[in-house]
Amino acid sequence: VTGDRVRVIRGNYRDMEGSVLEVLRDEGRVRVEGVNMRKKHTRPSQADPDGGIISVVAPIHISNVMLIDSATEESSRIRTRVEEDGTKERIAVKSGNPIPRPQ
Repeated sequence: VTGDRVRVIRGNYRDMEGSVLEVLRDEGRVRVEGVNMRKKHTRPSQADPDGGIISVVAPIHISNVMLIDSATEESSRIRTRVEEDGTKERIAVKSGNPIPRPQ
């Protein structure tokens, strides 16, 4: 979910943490703040008269990130528990603590 804190578990950015900026559900990828930065060359335009090189966040595959449990600060798989009133709650597998949805 956008706003979740995640840790990268595979690839060149392993063990880096950041918050999810965007979820690309069709592609199965996420953009994580400060992870997988790429340089993009932009042409001069009215919005940016100088043009130049800017850094953009490229998406990484969703299987390469793991949610961070806010209580223990450890990465954990999550399980979904349905309460009696029908609401869903995310539970960290390692600790059993509920993981709140970001605001």
